[in-house]
Amino acid sequence: MAKILLAGESWISTTTEYKGYDSFTSTKLEIGCEALLHSLKELGHTVTHLKAHDVPEKFPWTMAELNQYDVVLLSDIGSNSFTLSNGVFAGGNPAVNRLELLKQWVLAGGALMMAGGYLSFSGFEGKAHYHGSPIEDILPVSVKPYDDRIEAPQGVHPVQKVANSITTDLGPFPVILGYQDIEPKPDSQVLMIANDTPLLVTGKAGSGRTLAYGTDIAPHWASQDFMAWNHYGEFFSRCINWLAGKLVAVS
Repeated sequence: MAKILLAGESWISTTTEYKGYDSFTSTKLEIGCEALLHSLKELGHTVTHLKAHDVPEKFPWTMAELNQYDVVLLSDIGSNSFTLSNGVFAGGNPAVNRLELLKQWVLAGGALMMAGGYLSFSGFEGKAHYHGSPIEDILPVSVKPYDDRIEAPQGVHPVQKVANSITTDLGPFPVILGYQDIEPKPDSQVLMIANDTPLLVTGKAGSGRTLAYGTDIAPHWASQDFMAWNHYGEFFSRCINWLAGKLVAVS
């Protein structure tokens, strides 16, 4: 099975409660990928989770560090977290562009998956900002230069577009509540759609593989029915296995 580095999918929330004259503030760390981490580990994968606030300093700085993994999964983590380390932003010193490093790693045979969310692809108000980045160069989809969210509170069922080893035999997919407006590149394979929008897209970049999943791995876009789906873990495990070269995407 694969060795995975999952970067992102966490956040720190600060809440102020007002109780008459008085108020108090509380702060907590929230992890959005606990179900995915549990499912992938149960299916035999080894997963290292790098929380979003740790990405600026602790995401790999060298090819050797990246080579410890088979697959890198970026989930709900914007491009600034990779380019604005403390040394750059606070210190004003040059440093490795880890978006370019990740691109070179994939071209040399690595594997990258981006999952959707408010800080994926373009994201909320365009703040994820992967348009025009080295990551867009290797993804199997083009990224919009503006807010690319399509909210679907009514629920949309993802639909398989072509028979493939990732989604075939998993049955109907539960509804999702939103997704990204991503556009497949010419040599990519669109495996699933939401309405008429590509949702699951695979491609090659140099000697490596890339996969774009245009919706979230957790709520709110992943509905509660999706989270409770008995094939939740198997679906993402197949995505990882394809990236790691253990599956042929289109049969």
